[in-house]
Amino acid sequence: MDISVGSAVERIARVLAGQRISSNARGDDPSAADVVDASWQVYREDAIAVLKTLREPDEAMAAAGDPAVWDAMIRAAIAEAE
Repeated sequence: MDISVGSAVERIARVLAGQRISSNARGDDPSAADVVDASWQVYREDAIAVLKTLREPDEAMAAAGDPAVWDAMIRAAIAEAE
């Protein structure tokens, strides 16, 4: 399994920024990489809110793995961000 070098919060915030900025999503910038690089921090709190929502796995997620491990991993990502 690959391990990301970026934090979960940064990766989620970058996705949220790209979704709003890039014309590949809902935005209007055809070349949004530099703008996303400069603005992803604006979406940090939204990213933390997403992680907090994911603390409890749904039934399919729980059936696929260990819910206690999932909980620990999500809490670690939140603690790193806060």
